[in-house]
Amino acid sequence: MYPRIIALGWVLLFLLEASQAWASPPDRLKQIEASKTLRVCVWPDYYGISFRNPKTQQLSGIDIDNARELAKELRAEVKFVDSSFAKLVDDVTTDKCDIAMFAVGITPQRQEKLRFTQPTLVSDIFAITTQTNRRIQQWSDLDKPGTVLVVAKGTLHESVMKAKLKAAELRVVDTPAAREQEVQSGRADAFMTDFPFSRRMLDHADWARLITPTETYHLTPYAWAMQPGDDAFHARVEQVLAAMKRDGRLLANAKRYGLEPIVAK
Repeated sequence: MYPRIIALGWVLLFLLEASQAWASPPDRLKQIEASKTLRVCVWPDYYGISFRNPKTQQLSGIDIDNARELAKELRAEVKFVDSSFAKLVDDVTTDKCDIAMFAVGITPQRQEKLRFTQPTLVSDIFAITTQTNRRIQQWSDLDKPGTVLVVAKGTLHESVMKAKLKAAELRVVDTPAAREQEVQSGRADAFMTDFPFSRRMLDHADWARLITPTETYHLTPYAWAMQPGDDAFHARVEQVLAAMKRDGRLLANAKRYGLEPIVAK
């Protein structure tokens, strides 16, 4: 009987230690130091933020430049990992990357699962309609019976617009490209987006027309996101970001892509 009790005790001790190990986050600073690599999740279709040029396959945007600055401070090379807003939480919490840097909006739902830095950008919500749409002339036209608005699944606009809209129909599509197609085809009147993506539409889509809120509609701070638990890594990233704000590197990176109006102080 006693050997069975002792054996059971060892099993329980092993399970306890294993569960503690599984629950403990990795020491990312040590991992980065050892590998000389900082893995950064990006959404490669975010114009001005983390955009991959379809012709050159080169990434550019404020958070691409910010990631390179962070990697430099950590004495590492940056490795970009393709992600998206729909996969964001899974990619960060299953160790596919060390940090997500693609202007991730700080929302209550994401704060339950991710840890954020101080904000880097702050954007309101905007709408994109077509040049020929007669229904939508100004912001007050959006939330009316018969109007169809579109948002991309997994973006902050999905939850915000679900809470805000009273009369208009809201459609949720799988990708930003599908969102644009719905509006361009006439199946929807407008899609909701933010300041950076609205720049892309105005720069590259001659059919697009911007609808701007007449007053603040819903400001969202954007930041970099990490897996919760590693205090040392979070503190080091915050230290680098604070220095970039003080010495002007963050603002310079924003100006390079026309984002200076939404830089967080």
